[in-house]
Amino acid sequence: MEAVFQYLKALKVNFLATRNGDSVSCWPFGDPVLFDGKIYILTQAHKGVAQQIAENNQICIVAYNSEKENWLRIFCEAVDDSGNNAAKQAIIDEFDWAEEAGYTLNNPEFKCYYLANAKAEIRDCDGEVLGKYEF
Repeated sequence: MEAVFQYLKALKVNFLATRNGDSVSCWPFGDPVLFDGKIYILTQAHKGVAQQIAENNQICIVAYNSEKENWLRIFCEAVDDSGNNAAKQAIIDEFDWAEEAGYTLNNPEFKCYYLANAKAEIRDCDGEVLGKYEF
């Protein structure tokens, strides 16, 4: 799990795919947060991504590291942990912009999820597996 977190943390953007009815949506995401041995992502309740996760929490995250010329793919569940104030505080503490952007403990719009039942792979551009992870 640590290798997956470090991979995501090193990049500015990764892409999160969700089910959208009979279709799929893809969303740009930024920094993950490591808290209590879990990788967390955050968004706001009014956004489409939060609504789609509420309907079906099976997601896929894809990231490409152009310097290393390899990519990461994670199939997992996004578990809503928005009632966990300790996790929310860890996220707020991680980012100096969080509170200004509305990520406060008393804001019901602040949604946080951790990645669970994850199967991840890092592969090179030839498709060779460089690492497999489950967490």
